[in-house]
Amino acid sequence: MKLKMIALCMILCQLLGTGTAALAAGEKAPAFKGVSVHDPSIIKADDGYYYIYGSHMAAARSQDLMKWESISKNAQAGCTLVENVQEQMKEALTWAKTTTFWAPDVQQLADGRYYYYYCTCEGSSPLSALGLAVSDHPEGPYEDLGIFLKSGMKGYNANVYPNVVDPHTFFDKDGKLWMVYGSYSGGIYILEMNPETGFPLEGQNYGKKLLGKNHSRIEAPYILYSPDTDYYYLFLSFGGLNANDGYNIRVCRSKNPDGPYVDALGQDMIKCGGRAGTFFNDVDYVGYGVKLMGGYKFSALPTDKNKMTTAYRSPGHNSAYYDEETGRYFIIFHTRFANSGETFTVRVHQMYMNADGWPVVSPVRYAGEMPEAVARESQPGQYKVLFHQRDINRKEHENQLAHFNADGTVTGDVKGTWQCENGRDITIILGKKTYHGVMHTAWDSNLTAWTTMFTALDGDGAALWGIRAGE
Repeated sequence: MKLKMIALCMILCQLLGTGTAALAAGEKAPAFKGVSVHDPSIIKADDGYYYIYGSHMAAARSQDLMKWESISKNAQAGCTLVENVQEQMKEALTWAKTTTFWAPDVQQLADGRYYYYYCTCEGSSPLSALGLAVSDHPEGPYEDLGIFLKSGMKGYNANVYPNVVDPHTFFDKDGKLWMVYGSYSGGIYILEMNPETGFPLEGQNYGKKLLGKNHSRIEAPYILYSPDTDYYYLFLSFGGLNANDGYNIRVCRSKNPDGPYVDALGQDMIKCGGRAGTFFNDVDYVGYGVKLMGGYKFSALPTDKNKMTTAYRSPGHNSAYYDEETGRYFIIFHTRFANSGETFTVRVHQMYMNADGWPVVSPVRYAGEMPEAVARESQPGQYKVLFHQRDINRKEHENQLAHFNADGTVTGDVKGTWQCENGRDITIILGKKTYHGVMHTAWDSNLTAWTTMFTALDGDGAALWGIRAGE
């Protein structure tokens, strides 16, 4: 009911021809409650909750993707997912020479049970293990079924073979179960899994390589199938995860779950990786993948009611979710912030598919909005526009100001033309770049109001965001 009231409020304001929508009488502003879960992997469980699982056995749940409740803290005293976790997972922890866990994933199989894919890693080397645990309930307790993949053993070549961490399991459109995984070292790999046991099918070794080599800073693979485009989208994080290391989210796509994957330039991602003999040489692969977002900041204007602004740094290690009932897409990630050390928080943004069949991310966190068309009167105005570019940016990119005029011209800090006939699909031409994206209505915390926004990509795969500002 609440979502319907918000949607009705937006529609009424659009019909009145306003660019920003004040809250209706008695309607409250969206409420958020943050949570710190690193590397959040999402699943919608039978109990109606969304669950996210992250590194160090942290986990949280939410009913609306806006207010999160922590249910497990860490791999020591605060762990509630696994009873006596240090003893149950002793084999994996001993192999990796650690006492904690890295990014996990949870998948529900046909038996109705929840399968927890965990990984351990020493950190300074690819001495890692992947294992599986199972529970009747998404909150556990999970019981260990054992490890099924190792890296870092004698004779292992880290320039070629994967660091066996960051698992994500998914069903393809034909019902086959897959696991994509890998981090730095030899790249990203994919394995076909047994949908009855949750373990890999025999005889695959490390599986099929999708991209990466020679210690490229590429990790956190996550694959989402879109029934709207019939593509499989492979999300990745480039750069380093620390606040000043430039973590950023990229995507490529394929018609097959196991590739080959290509980016917007048509580049085969199997070629994405470092040159022989290099180590963390970002220049070799920065030109690959569609960059959806990196560090960014929307500055406050005099017309903003809330002058407080937050600079996002190193957003990444995302998961993604498609809601079959509403046809909406979401991206879930953690982010750090400028001047906040290594503190991190989970963020959820809505995604859309543009006219070219690429996902584009809303500039602001999800606040319950529905994908309604934007009335023509609500489209023109002054916008905060932000170019994400295709770099691995250690410092956040900041917005400029531009007027999207009713005659289809763009003036101000950037100049060009724009068109949005159906209230959804927007085409923007700035210089020699053409951007295809989606116009939508979302909550702007600076204006403390619903306002028009857009998210788009150019032909090279760089994101452009816009938020309609108060005037």
